[in-house]
Amino acid sequence: APVLGLFNTKVGGAEGTKLDEDFVEMEKKVDITSRAVMDIMTKTTEYLQPNPATRAKMSMMSSMSKIRGGERGPGYTQTEAVLGEAMQKFGRELGEESNFGLALIDTGEAMRELGEVKDALDMEVKQNFIDPLQNLHDKDLKEIQHHLKKMEGRRLDFDYKKKRQGKVTEEEIKQALEKFDDSKEIAEQSMFNLLENDVRSVYGPISQNG
Repeated sequence: APVLGLFNTKVGGAEGTKLDEDFVEMEKKVDITSRAVMDIMTKTTEYLQPNPATRAKMSMMSSMSKIRGGERGPGYTQTEAVLGEAMQKFGRELGEESNFGLALIDTGEAMRELGEVKDALDMEVKQNFIDPLQNLHDKDLKEIQHHLKKMEGRRLDFDYKKKRQGKVTEEEIKQALEKFDDSKEIAEQSMFNLLENDVRSVYGPISQNG
């Protein structure tokens, strides 16, 4: 039987109850969504901060941080700012009579400002892109995973009782089917809500800004 990587959920069986094509298709889309969320979050952070140590600090950056009003930065120093500080330091040591010194001071100031822009970019992307994706992964996708696992357990229970027809009462088989149907409906609705609403709410602000 095919197995989805994310949820490790069997979607059919040689003798077991098979799920309809629409359900299986939704399950595949949810699986792709989950893998996309994780991969894009990782690669976005790597793009913003190639340095692993700085990247770790960025991932711990509070989502409550503000980028306006001259408030505290993200808590780490951008490489542009480090270069700018070095340029300004040596430029001041050389003095204003040195053309090289003046050039270093001017270029250093530009690099310092670039570091501030990079701070703002990191905080903006973290708050408005990475954090919503993380929330989607931690809340909605985990909830779907729970519903699918519960549904799979009830599907197996129903199939087991159905195979033992005669040794198991019709009422028990009926109850097992009802429980499976209930779980399937809940799982189906949770996947539908994710695919139709939640992902749109995550990507909506991005498309409006971009």
